[in-house]
Amino acid sequence: MILLQSHSRFLLQTLLNRVQNLEKAVELDYHWVEFDDVRYHILVSMKNPNVLLLSVSLPIPPPEAVFIGGLPFGAIEALKAAYGVVVQILDPPRDGFNLTLKLNLGKLPLHEEHRYALLVKIASVREVVLGAPLRVVLKHLSSKTVIPGIDGLLALVHRSKESFFLVPQPDKVTVVFPMRFKDSIDIAFATSFLQEFVEARHTAGLNNAPPCLWSPNPPLELKEAPAEALSANAGFVSFVIFPRHVEGKKLDRTVWNLSTFHAYVSYHVKCSEGFMHTRMRRRVESMIQGCTAVLDLNS
Repeated sequence: MILLQSHSRFLLQTLLNRVQNLEKAVELDYHWVEFDDVRYHILVSMKNPNVLLLSVSLPIPPPEAVFIGGLPFGAIEALKAAYGVVVQILDPPRDGFNLTLKLNLGKLPLHEEHRYALLVKIASVREVVLGAPLRVVLKHLSSKTVIPGIDGLLALVHRSKESFFLVPQPDKVTVVFPMRFKDSIDIAFATSFLQEFVEARHTAGLNNAPPCLWSPNPPLELKEAPAEALSANAGFVSFVIFPRHVEGKKLDRTVWNLSTFHAYVSYHVKCSEGFMHTRMRRRVESMIQGCTAVLDLNS
C-alpha cells in the first residue's frame, strides 16, 4: 500500500527554488490543482522578491460541514501555531480563494535543516487547514475529553460537496466515510478493495491498528446525518480511533491518513485498473503473436 505525502511536491520545490535564489528579482505567477480539488496560486512580484503570496482554494463544503469565515473550524489557530511570524494570514484572502498567506522569505530560519522543515510545513498547508478540525478532536481524545459544545455527529469536508463524519467520545472517536465514485468500474474496484482492506486489518501484524468495518448501508452512527449525505455507492467505512492511536507523533500521521482516506482509496483503485489494462494488453499481444506464428506456419 502506498500512502500519500502530506506536502505538495510542486509547492515545496517552488519554495526551495525561490529561497535559493533570493538575490534574483523574478516574477512568479503559478496556478495548479491537486487531488480532491484543492487549488493553489503563488504570486511573487519584481518589486518585492522576498515576499511570496500563497493562496489556497478548498473543496466546496457541503451544508452539514462547519466552516467559519471560509475555513474549517480551528484552521486559523492551526496556521498560527504551525508558521509563527514567518507567515501572515491576509484578511480578506484574494478573490476566488479561501486562504491567502503572505510569506516573508527573509524571516526564514538561518539553520538549513530548520529552514527546510519549515518549508515542508508550509508546503503541507492543505493538511494544516483541512486537518485542523480533526486534529482538535483527536487532541481532546488523547486527554480523554470531548470538545465543549460538540454533542453527537460532526461533519468535516474532504472532497467538493462531500463530507466524512466523526462521533467524538471521551474514550474513542468513530470516523465514518461514505464512499462515492462516479464511474461504475471504479465502484466495483473500490467495493472489492475496501472489503479486502477490512479483512487485512484482522492479520496478526495489524493488531494495534484502528478497528475497521465496511458496510453497504449507513452505520448507526450516521442516524442523525442528513439523507443527502448518505448517498454512498461504494458503501461506508468506519474506523474507531483510541487514545493510543494519537499519542505523540502518531497524531500527525493519524490526522493525515484519515483526512486523505478517500484519495488513498481512489489512488489504489486507479492503480488496479491500470494493472488490469496492462495485463489485458499483454494477453492480447501474446494472442496476436501466437496467431501470427500459426499463420506463418500454414503459409
